[in-house]
Amino acid sequence: MHPFAYVAPGTVDEAVAVLTKHGNRARPLAGGTDLLVKARANVWELDAVVDIKNIPELMSLSVNGGGISIGAGVPCYQVYGNSTIAAEYPAIVDGSSIIGGIQIQSRAGLGGNLCNAAPSGDGICPLIVHSAVAHIAGPKGKREVAVEDFCTGPGRTVLQPGELLVSIEVPKAPANSGAAYTRFIPRNEMDIAVAGVGVLVVLDSSGKKFKSARIALASVGPVPIFAKAAGESLAGKPVDDKSIAAAAALARKAASPITDMRGTIEQRRHLVEVLTSRMINKAAERARG
Repeated sequence: MHPFAYVAPGTVDEAVAVLTKHGNRARPLAGGTDLLVKARANVWELDAVVDIKNIPELMSLSVNGGGISIGAGVPCYQVYGNSTIAAEYPAIVDGSSIIGGIQIQSRAGLGGNLCNAAPSGDGICPLIVHSAVAHIAGPKGKREVAVEDFCTGPGRTVLQPGELLVSIEVPKAPANSGAAYTRFIPRNEMDIAVAGVGVLVVLDSSGKKFKSARIALASVGPVPIFAKAAGESLAGKPVDDKSIAAAAALARKAASPITDMRGTIEQRRHLVEVLTSRMINKAAERARG
């Protein structure tokens, strides 16, 4: 492994300065569960590793009337262990609680999962359906990017040289809403998704019609996919098998999978349709309480 400097800044500005100085030869260290593997495999040759865990903004998890703020370095166990998040953002708990095993969850976080930009990342689709926004700091100042636009390819993101993900902001869940995420894996745990689906639905006051929905797909494209048309197709429709089947078919159409050692194109498309139907039903159940 290429020798590198270890830097532990105490502020966002200090971290940005180091990242700007070293460019692509510096990386932030949050949980390190991906960074250390890639460094050892010489995927990245690093001159500096920037430990973000001394920066308060990146290690803060806050819940308020306007939503939740998840610092980029907050580990998964703090997210799914929060009772308010568990009650109001169940899809985020569904995703964060299956990223690796308990040891990984004690280090890895949703920020790292997002920045790793794996199409199969279990934390990303729940953030997309909850309309989460990434807050970024860099040498040119601060900016915001919707999570569905954050990943640009396998292992690639919108982050420019010197930029740092500071936090993920999730708006308050709408009234009469419910959300869910699941994946299909060959093993019972600690596996990479062959396909995954996240859904958020908002029902009317009667609980019998969809007001709106957001659907996101994992591991069936070069990036996590925001299946916008599939979600929009449910608006104004009754909560019944016909409406759900139509949305699931559109989700299948939105998928653009490949065949690899974990699954075929046709298997993944079929899984998307099946899982979308299941998650719409589950999200509707949760919306009804």
